[in-house]
Amino acid sequence: MRKSKEQVDLRALKLLAWYDACRRDLPWRAAQGKKPDVYAVWLSEIMLQQTGVATVAAYYRKFLGLWPRVEDLAAAPVENVMQAWAGLGYYSRARNLHACAKKVVAEFGGVFPAEEADLRGLPGIGPYTAAAIVAIAFGRRAIVVDGNIERFAARLMALETPLPAGKKEIFAFVESLTPQHRAGDFAQAGMDFGATLCTPRNPDCANCRLRDDCAGYATGRPEDFPRKAAKKPRPLRRGAVFYLRREDGAVLTRTRPPRGLLGGMVEFCGTDWRAERAPDWALRQWSKGALAAPKAGENWRHAGDIDHIFTHFALKLTVFVGSSPQKSPTPSEYRWLNEFEMRVAALPSVMRKVEECARAHLAASDLSGARNSS
Repeated sequence: MRKSKEQVDLRALKLLAWYDACRRDLPWRAAQGKKPDVYAVWLSEIMLQQTGVATVAAYYRKFLGLWPRVEDLAAAPVENVMQAWAGLGYYSRARNLHACAKKVVAEFGGVFPAEEADLRGLPGIGPYTAAAIVAIAFGRRAIVVDGNIERFAARLMALETPLPAGKKEIFAFVESLTPQHRAGDFAQAGMDFGATLCTPRNPDCANCRLRDDCAGYATGRPEDFPRKAAKKPRPLRRGAVFYLRREDGAVLTRTRPPRGLLGGMVEFCGTDWRAERAPDWALRQWSKGALAAPKAGENWRHAGDIDHIFTHFALKLTVFVGSSPQKSPTPSEYRWLNEFEMRVAALPSVMRKVEECARAHLAASDLSGARNSS
């Protein structure tokens, strides 16, 4: 049974009124009164998973410039897609993005399906993304709960159940608020509201139209919601990585397997990453000659350590730099990338940190050598 306008929850009407006056101008968002581009909505929603708006905007424009239609993206080599994605993180999204584009073209003639069930059958599209596409791109009622909506809903309810256990209650609450009409605007209103007013810290309650309806505000401590279960400590893994530079400036790299962490991305050679290693593990192993550095390297030196945070663990890599003669053989499964190729290579952020560490060490060594020779 459809809700009439009179049956729409007053809080939903207030939120929509706020959105009409204060909506954000985002590159993938259709102007008021204009029909959304389904491809733009899908592309932005995939990119926005676990990533903020400010970071996504530049990548979104780059992708749209390279591949303005889903057919263009489907026809692109997956290596090019991974390269364009480099630095955005969560790289399985890029592989799924490309696979999804190919499936939409092959099975749906380049037209995204409008049903949540069909969308969820596509690579990289889960319940949230399917609901967001249905609501925003197709204007149909779907229950959309992202992190921003989750937060302001928990505060409206003063939800005591900590996350993630409280997610079911939040979903049911948002479902009770979501109107039959303007469901896409309602979802985007919730996203904008949480991002600009109902922020994680220091929410702007003074300018909130929903303040009088907010049980969290009534407690005097709205920022205490949503409550969260205590996080488990993030384990620390350690490893070593080797940055090998040839006389002409080319660097030795390899491509990771297509599946798994950082799948399909470019990396420097190195050890595996393990949690049980002592802080000085790499240097002790190095002093004993127990680290398998590339055979082509000469004059290996310790350049320093880099730290990187993944979702489920922290990583500390000890970086070694070495030089290689111009005509030295290329180790199996590796390739040399010149300076231009390195700039555009699909290096994940952790490997860019390794590169920065190695280049800083080499620059300092070159400067020291120049001073000693003068």
